[in-house]
Amino acid sequence: MTAIEAFAPGPRRLLTRLRALMAAREDAQERLDHLVRLIAQETGADVCSIYLARRGGSLELRATHGLKQEAVHNTRLQPGEGLVGLVARQARPLAVADAPTHPAFSYRPETGEEPFKSFIGVPILRGGRLVGVLTSQTLTSRDVGDDEIETLQTVAMILAEIVASGDIISAEELAGLDVRPTKAERFQGGAFSPGLAMGVAVVHEPHVTSLRLIADDPDSEEARLETALENLRRSVDQMLDSGRVPFGGPTRDVIEAYRMFAHDRGWLNQLRDAVRQGLTAEAAVERVRNEHRARLMQARDANFRERMHDLEDLANRLLRHLDGESSTARPLPENAILIARSIGPAELLDYDRARLKGVALEEGSASSHAVIVAKALGIPLVGRVEGALDRVEEGDPVILDGEFGLLHIRPAEDVTETYRERTEALSKRRAIFEQLRQAPSVTADGQAFELHLNIGLLIELTRLAETGAKGIGLFRTEFQFMVSDTLPRLDEQAELYRAVVNASNGHPVVFRTLDLGGDKVTSYAPSTREPNPALGWRAIRMGLDRPGLLRYQLRSLIHAAGEKPLKVLFPMIAAPWEFRAAKAMLVKEVEYFRRRGRTVPETVEAGLMLETPGMAWAIEQILPEVDFVSVGANDLMQYFYAADRQNARVSDRYDVLAPAALQLLKSIRDACVRHNVPVSICGELAGRPLEACVLMALGYDRMSMAAGSIGPVKRALTALDAGRLGTWLASHMTDDLPSLRGGLLKAGSAAGLAVEAVDNPGALRV
Repeated sequence: MTAIEAFAPGPRRLLTRLRALMAAREDAQERLDHLVRLIAQETGADVCSIYLARRGGSLELRATHGLKQEAVHNTRLQPGEGLVGLVARQARPLAVADAPTHPAFSYRPETGEEPFKSFIGVPILRGGRLVGVLTSQTLTSRDVGDDEIETLQTVAMILAEIVASGDIISAEELAGLDVRPTKAERFQGGAFSPGLAMGVAVVHEPHVTSLRLIADDPDSEEARLETALENLRRSVDQMLDSGRVPFGGPTRDVIEAYRMFAHDRGWLNQLRDAVRQGLTAEAAVERVRNEHRARLMQARDANFRERMHDLEDLANRLLRHLDGESSTARPLPENAILIARSIGPAELLDYDRARLKGVALEEGSASSHAVIVAKALGIPLVGRVEGALDRVEEGDPVILDGEFGLLHIRPAEDVTETYRERTEALSKRRAIFEQLRQAPSVTADGQAFELHLNIGLLIELTRLAETGAKGIGLFRTEFQFMVSDTLPRLDEQAELYRAVVNASNGHPVVFRTLDLGGDKVTSYAPSTREPNPALGWRAIRMGLDRPGLLRYQLRSLIHAAGEKPLKVLFPMIAAPWEFRAAKAMLVKEVEYFRRRGRTVPETVEAGLMLETPGMAWAIEQILPEVDFVSVGANDLMQYFYAADRQNARVSDRYDVLAPAALQLLKSIRDACVRHNVPVSICGELAGRPLEACVLMALGYDRMSMAAGSIGPVKRALTALDAGRLGTWLASHMTDDLPSLRGGLLKAGSAAGLAVEAVDNPGALRV
């Protein structure tokens, strides 16, 4: 019987001896030498070696049993070199019966490895990131069994944790190794929620950090795992079968995927095998997660990467069941910046808002639920910083730049100092805005103006008092629909709308009817995949084609208003007949309440949201029937220029300060004045100080914007001589220029423009 055949007890005895090694008092090299000798003895191998990754990407031989000792610290393999490099590059095990004949074999004479034939190499992974490679070799050529590979994978998983934690190698001795990232990292992502935050990294769903990696009682650990798996499956089934998902919960498709993976035999068997080899249940989950992640991260197919995300989230849920936790949130340090692959709105709301200063996501989109919540809470959020989780460690200093979509991990001192100066400048500006909160909303030449809020969540209503806004110029009603897997019942909708009306404390509130479609999709509303969703079946088009959905919402709004005034805004009106049809529905629902003797609002106003050039040119036809107009400048300008403002290749074609665009906006305002119809302008355009000054000079004295824009815009407008700027604009409205932006800034002092507020001092891209 060979030494290999004699190895029958499996890895349990090896893990027991590993635990004893971890408790022994030895210097770093002695412990590593002891470790490779122990592995070789227990597996019957002639050679066992540990290679650890260096910061430049090379692999250094740090310990060996069976090769020449003088090669330790002196043998370094370049990225991808040899069989060891192949294991590192592929991040998966490799077994070769006759290594010298393999095309990737690289002979290093200083190691004395020429007599050895068979080769096993497994990656040492931590958090899906390569820490090193563990190898095993024998003198004879032979086929390698799966059990041997499994054993080395188990050891490699433990080795990654104890090396990175410093239990075997001290921090000083880790110098030069890429075990715990230390260099500064900069990630460019998407700026989804504005703001700037400096603090420490908190990983939303961190990897297992328990030092109890080796089981004291494997049978007990297997029982713990089975109990947690049963609880996991039950919770997923309950979420799906209940017919309703909690606020902010995942979509039905995602939960279906969870249920499928929660019952996947391959995944379950891998977990059970890892526990039977002597790992704790938590360590088994982490090991299996690491292996899947390392392989699937290399897949180019988006479907494979999506599978990785499902398996990762399922693993995190299983870990929470093992820990007996029901929530992902945990106590936060001061100035916490959350780093996550993705996060739901309910999970985000679980965290202490006083301590949570920013969020960085590897995934996400500008219209995701979490982004909407982050904006509502005034929390900077940067998305699509792919790879950040692999490079960040809990407690690392980080800087989050929500203006330019940047995440700095372990920033250099000069970068930190630059952002510190920028933060101080922004703090001074906020102090100025606070002083302006109660100041009269009047320009320098005596023209009054009103600033209103755009919101979509009840929690945002606190910003009314904070900003001094005069009301809610736009309440987006679709968010309540987007976070639910079933159509919100009439009483649920009415409860939300009533809460908004009551919390506004007498301030006017404009409710925009559902603006679904495009990138805002629900699981229950009819939708189709369209080549150009921004120009497709959305907003009022969906409401008129599916009148039951729109009438249901209108009935909820009327019920919620009670005896108070009700303002309803219909979005995406492209032709007069669409507004007439929508208003007729509103009138019909009011009559429905009146006929049944139910309370009706004191007044009911129907507004038109002007977002299409077609409606802009037909505005005179419908104004006698309209109670108020809200110009949705973002979409209007997008359609006017036929340029997607989110597309970097054409975004420079999108400039509202071009003469043609200003002529269009002025014609809309003049038409509304002629018909004595109140007109406002809302969106990002109104929230930028320079553009707001131009709009004021064109006659738009009512604007609606995000809460964070109120202060800067008010500061700019109170310093503005609107009449003087209007005169300047009138003289340049027919200029043959792509933009008047440069001329406006040069003429700014003459018009009283607060250029320092316009230019956003300190907004440096670092």
